Amino acid sequence: MSAVLGLRVSDVMKKPVTVSPNSSIIEVAKIMYNNKIGSVVVVSPDDKVIGIFTERDLTRVVAENSPLNKNVGDVMTRNPILIKYTEGLSKAISLMYEKNVRHLPVVDEEGRIKGIISTRDLTGVLNKLTSLE
Repeated sequence: MSAVLGLRVSDVMKKPVTVSPNSSIIEVAKIMYNNKIGSVVVVSPDDKVIGIFTERDLTRVVAENSPLNKNVGDVMTRNPILIKYTEGLSKAISLMYEKNVRHLPVVDEEGRIKGIISTRDLTGVLNKLTSLE
């Protein structure tokens, strides 16, 4: 477990899938399905994170009978919890637990998207490290 403490967010993050806030909900749902992912990061033209759209958001939108041609920017989670790529992995784990989120967009110092970490990524890292013990 001490090996986890030495890892940085940048060691574990994956390439993010990003969308424009003008993308429709149905387009984004198809992107999520085709990429087998649970979230997309909504970014501005200069790649700054402005929101996240997750499986939880999609469930809410369907339950509320929102039109699926509506812009994802209207229904995304605004001001998502972010983490800098230079932070330790233990901080990411703590943030995800404390804030009850499954996906953390990873940003640089200017708030531009660099990657994403999911709970699935974390369990994969833990699985690899525990199989080495």
